[in-house]
Amino acid sequence: MSLKSNFSTFNLECGTDEAGRGCLAGPVTAAAVILPKSFKNTILNDSKLLSEKKRNLLKPIIESEAVSFAFSHIWPEEIDTVNILNASILAMHKSIKQLNLTPEFIIVDGNKFKPLNNIPYKTIIKGDSKYLSIAAASILAKTQRDIYMEKIHEEFPMYNWKQNKGYPTKEHREAIKKYGITKYHRKTFRLLPEQFKLDL
Repeated sequence: MSLKSNFSTFNLECGTDEAGRGCLAGPVTAAAVILPKSFKNTILNDSKLLSEKKRNLLKPIIESEAVSFAFSHIWPEEIDTVNILNASILAMHKSIKQLNLTPEFIIVDGNKFKPLNNIPYKTIIKGDSKYLSIAAASILAKTQRDIYMEKIHEEFPMYNWKQNKGYPTKEHREAIKKYGITKYHRKTFRLLPEQFKLDL
C-alpha cells in the first residue's frame, strides 16, 4: 500500500512523529515535516519498518526536498518532570514551532496531541505507515536521535548505546545493574524489571 500525500486539503500540511519514547536513556526526539504535494518516494515508510541503512539514505532526501523540516530533543530531566507522553507532545510542538513556515494543518502519529496555536490537527493511529509527511518525520526523529545516542555512547560505552540506542535490551539492563545509572537515564522509568534498588 503506497502512502498518501495529504490528509487535509491545505497546502501546508505538516506531519509530526517522535522517536525514543520507550527508551530508558537519552532524549525523546520529535520531528515535523512539510512535504511538497508532488513529493514521491517508493522506499519511505514508518522508520520502524526500515533498516538503518534505508533510514540514513532517506534522511538527506527528505531534508533536501521538504518545504520545511525541524526536530527537537526533550531531555531526561524534563521527561522525568512532565512524564513521557507530555514530553513527546512537547517535542512535537517545539519542532512545529521551529518550522520556517506556519503549517495550516497538522497530522500527528498516534492518538494523543494537544492544540498548538489554534492550528487544526488530526491524530492518526499508525500514521507513520499511512502518510508520507508523518513517515518523513519518523525518519528524521529516529536518525537525529540515533546520532545523539551514538555521541553519548563515547562517554559511557559500557551501556552500548550505539547499538541499543537506549532501549531496554537485556544487555542495557545488565549494564545498569552492574554500573548503576548515568545523567542520561530517565529516573522515573522502570530501569530494572526486578526493581533492584538503585541509588537515585
